[in-house]
Amino acid sequence: MRLILGSASPRRRDLLAQIGVTADEIRAPDIDETPEKGEPARDYCRRMARLKAQAIVAGPDEIVLSADTTVALGRRILGKPEDAGEAAEFLHALSGRRHRVITAVAVRNGERLWQRDSVSAVRMKMLSNAEVNAYLASGDWQGKAGGYSIQGPAGAFIPWISGSYSAIVGLPLAETAGLLIAAGYPLHRVAA
Repeated sequence: MRLILGSASPRRRDLLAQIGVTADEIRAPDIDETPEKGEPARDYCRRMARLKAQAIVAGPDEIVLSADTTVALGRRILGKPEDAGEAAEFLHALSGRRHRVITAVAVRNGERLWQRDSVSAVRMKMLSNAEVNAYLASGDWQGKAGGYSIQGPAGAFIPWISGSYSAIVGLPLAETAGLLIAAGYPLHRVAA
């Protein structure tokens, strides 16, 4: 059984390695990631993970794993910022507040699809303009939901979380392992 990772995220590859899984191939899907009008963040995230898994062409001996991570501040979805200006807007909005990080995972084997999601609460400390500007200059915000990554320099901005650290990074490992096993992936192989 081959595992296809439907994500170009190096963070997801690293997280899978923590549970002894290496994707046989990476096929990043090309889908429209625009939220629907009034769509709740959790529903949006689940829909994105499902659409990503369904967009990957896979053979009968291939299992597809896709995920989506979304940052939600109240009802507002903070996606990947277009530029440093939008990243700054996101960071100032998150500064001194709690927000949710939602990661949905979808695993597909043929026509069958399994899904789970993880919702974590994250508090960001009050940020000074100097901290925001230094972080923006690092470039770490690029391609990151909400304009930051907890595993990078912005980890210094996060004094408290409630939930799954690996889900905040981009892949909830406990949920992912359960989905892979349900889909028939030999996660816990015994060495011969």
